[in-house]
Amino acid sequence: MCIRHTLLLPVLASLVACNQNHHNASSSQWLLIDNFENNLSDWQKADTDNQTKPHQPNPQITIIEQGQSSDDANHYLLKKPAAEGVIGNRKALTYKKLPKPVPVGETYTFYTRINVAAFPNNHAFGLSNLQPDEINKYGYDAFEPTLRVTDKAESNGHINDGALMVKTDTGYSNIQNYKTAQSAQPLNTNTWYNVWYVVNNASVKMQGQQYNVYVQGGEFKTQTLVYKNAKFRMKRELPLIYFLANCNTGPLKKPYGNGGLKYDDLYMSRGINLSSPL
Repeated sequence: MCIRHTLLLPVLASLVACNQNHHNASSSQWLLIDNFENNLSDWQKADTDNQTKPHQPNPQITIIEQGQSSDDANHYLLKKPAAEGVIGNRKALTYKKLPKPVPVGETYTFYTRINVAAFPNNHAFGLSNLQPDEINKYGYDAFEPTLRVTDKAESNGHINDGALMVKTDTGYSNIQNYKTAQSAQPLNTNTWYNVWYVVNNASVKMQGQQYNVYVQGGEFKTQTLVYKNAKFRMKRELPLIYFLANCNTGPLKKPYGNGGLKYDDLYMSRGINLSSPL
């Protein structure tokens, strides 16, 4: 028995080392989409439902900003549908081509950090499988996986509370705190949240066209699964090719605010990768 155990030890040690190396290598498997340390030359912007009065040709604000403290040199993207006091910009689209497409049948993990600059607002971000002219044409329906930040009132009278939301077949749903069996709390302003969304781009027949979401930040002190099996918006079953962000001020008669949303550190990785790319 001692001889057998002695022979097994090198094999077990090798397996453990292999597993550790695989785990440690996971951060190197991330592909950078953008960390906003350079410029926005690879991003496209379009205000495709511009109802501003008096008319402003390009009302959306999509700019790179830098941390406010003296020891914070980090840059991030600030996106707003328009400047304060300007209303009527209903679709402020901003999008960038992914470093590689997500083929039909594949699962990829996407990571980003978000920070609510201010409420009230209405922001959505996620992925699209359409080309730029189609994104401009379809607006919100250009999305597939979609995450949403808003405290606006819906047409049915429901008032959103500012929690991070996902797309479902019947509309949107707040992310969940499964430990307390309750909806997650509203996002704190001026607080960075880490968001991972694991995107299954298989066909509907293969239980795809859905995604799981993990969050770290606010009430979630560690990385936490906050929504299972959220649904793609359109389920076109095409390769995912663009990161897309959209926001709007609301209608002229009932505007709901120009509060900004900050983005930073957009990454993607093949398979399920719940490590941090940073």
